[in-house]
Amino acid sequence: MASSTQTPITQWADKESDPNEKLPGDNVTPDPIHKGFTHLRDVYFKVSPDYAGRFTVPTLYDTKQGKIVSNESSEIIRMFYTEFDDLLPAKFKDVDLFPKDLQNEIENTNEWTYHDINNGVYKAGFARAQDAYEKAVTTLFTSLDRAEAHLAQHAAPYYFGQNITEADVRLYTTIVRFDPVYVQHFKCNIRDIRSRYPALHKWLRHLYWDVPAFKDTTQFEHIKKHYTKSHKQINPASITPVGPIPNILPKDEEVHAVTTALASTGK
Repeated sequence: MASSTQTPITQWADKESDPNEKLPGDNVTPDPIHKGFTHLRDVYFKVSPDYAGRFTVPTLYDTKQGKIVSNESSEIIRMFYTEFDDLLPAKFKDVDLFPKDLQNEIENTNEWTYHDINNGVYKAGFARAQDAYEKAVTTLFTSLDRAEAHLAQHAAPYYFGQNITEADVRLYTTIVRFDPVYVQHFKCNIRDIRSRYPALHKWLRHLYWDVPAFKDTTQFEHIKKHYTKSHKQINPASITPVGPIPNILPKDEEVHAVTTALASTGK
C-alpha cells in the first residue's frame, strides 16, 4: 500500500497564517506530487479552479487522472478494505475491519456514533442559538454515556471484542480530540473523558499506546491548532489553550479526582 498511496501531512492553517508563527509545524510532510503546494486548498483548486466548497481531510487523490476521488472518510475507509488487495502483502490484506458476522452491529453503531458523537461535537460547536446548542450537547453526552456503557460491559479490549473493527476507528477520531479540543472549543463541557468515562478512557489509551497505527497518526499540535486557528467565528484571536496536560494520559496514570475516588473505594 505504501508504494501505491502516499500520505502527506498538511499543516493546520487553511487561510491566512500568523507571519510570526512557526509553520508548517512538526511532522508535516510536503506534497510529493505537486511541488510547491503548501496547502490542501492548492490541490482542490488545481482540480477545479472555481471550487467554492470546504477543503477537508482525508482527501483521496488519483495521481494518474489528476482528480479527487473522495473526501468523505466513511467512503475512503471502505475503499481501502478491498480495492488495493492485489497490491498488499497477506498480513495487511487479511486485516478485516468490517467482518461479516459483525456488519449489522457495526452499521447500527456507526449510525448513532456518527450523528450524535462524530458530528454531534460540530452541531454543538457551531450552533447559532442556545436551544440548538443545548439539544446537540445533550444528545452528544447521552450517546457518550451509551458508548461508555457498551465498553464497560463488552470491551475485550476493543469495541466488539478481540479485534479492531471499523467501530473503533470511527469512534477514536472524536474521543482522542475530546479533552484537548471539544471540551473547551466546542463547549462540550458537561463531562470530560479522563475523569468521567473510565471505560472510554481505558479503551482510548489502549488504542493510542498499544496500537502504533493510532498513535502514529495522532498529532496533537495539529489537532489543537487546526481548530483554534481556523475557526475565527469561535476563536477570533486564534488563541490555543495550553491544556490539558498531558494531551493524553499514560495507561498507568489517572487524574487526581479519579485517583482519590478509587482510593476511597479501596480499589
